[in-house]
Amino acid sequence: MKILRVIPSMNPEAGGPCQGIRNMVPELSKLGHHNEVVCFDQPDAAYLGKDSFSIHALGASKTPWSYNKKLIPWLLNNFKRFDIVVIHGLWLYQSHATIKAILQYRNSNNNSPKVFVMPHGMLDPYFQKAKERRLKALRNTFYWKIFENKVINKADGVLFTCEEELLLARTSFPNYKPKKEINVGYGIQAPPSYKTSMQQAFKAKVPDWGEKPYFLFLSRIHQKKGVDLLINAYLKLESELKELPQLIIAGPNNHAYGLEMQELAKKSKNILFTGMLTGDAKWGAFYESDVFVLPSHQENFGIAVVEALACSKPVLISNKVNIWREIENGNSGIVKNNTSKETYELLEKWSKLSILEKNEMKQNAFKVFDESFTTSKAATQYIKGINKI
Repeated sequence: MKILRVIPSMNPEAGGPCQGIRNMVPELSKLGHHNEVVCFDQPDAAYLGKDSFSIHALGASKTPWSYNKKLIPWLLNNFKRFDIVVIHGLWLYQSHATIKAILQYRNSNNNSPKVFVMPHGMLDPYFQKAKERRLKALRNTFYWKIFENKVINKADGVLFTCEEELLLARTSFPNYKPKKEINVGYGIQAPPSYKTSMQQAFKAKVPDWGEKPYFLFLSRIHQKKGVDLLINAYLKLESELKELPQLIIAGPNNHAYGLEMQELAKKSKNILFTGMLTGDAKWGAFYESDVFVLPSHQENFGIAVVEALACSKPVLISNKVNIWREIENGNSGIVKNNTSKETYELLEKWSKLSILEKNEMKQNAFKVFDESFTTSKAATQYIKGINKI
């Protein structure tokens, strides 16, 4: 099977969808399925040219909608090479353009690829209800009426990473009538085995690390992720306990919200910001940590959550991380609501666990990863799902 993936950017700093592609494609290749990507990156971008699959970079898009005049002609010239086209994400030009192009192509071609949409959580009702997103919510309502309802309803199916995402998507917009909803699952490649070079690389990035296990937040530093809840909870607990592990916050932070969070964290010398971590430094961050924390207000899947599990690290998460049921059922972490009070309770409860209880959760963490979130299981489920159409 030949699969084309359409996505605005393959820049790792863009977040989960492009990393999900990078995780899944190698496993699909083992099963004999060919994958290519078309995106709006500059062809000479530093993060391109390192993947095992072809990425067709059409150059930078224009306008906040990410308009790119090259996409539709490129798709019309290349549809014939593919059996499946997957649109990754909504609300930008690539989704509208792909549906427009496939409808045009089908007018003159009997054999055309099936087209699926993978929203990556972008149909979650959070995005329409969050106070800080009022303008974007209005924009989404307008886009839904004009563009996106056609994308969803005219595609051959909509692909979801978990059952929670599928159910939530039904609650956000009127006239939501997809031809087929498919839970294809999601997974990550097993992390590299621990090496001392990982610890060294991490230490080089975080010289103030005390070389003891710590609370780890590793994700985009964004209002959606509940970073303020985490910092305030840590500050409160630190004032109550004589000794508390360091809190290390890893992610791109050279933007307004990142700077705001660094200012908030100045009240404690034990909260450290690392910037974005990659390679050995990233895996060192996971392996050297005590526990992973993500009190997110909305998380479609949470690749970093699963990466932590794969490194045998328990996770402290909100119940707005859509895989929270697997975490709770597998006793591989602690789940609370995404409030100030309950984020504090996440840290407090973990701090009061015995060494035996923590070690049991660590063993369970890898077990949950191995049973539910490996790329091999996800790839098999993915192909089985799209073959239903």
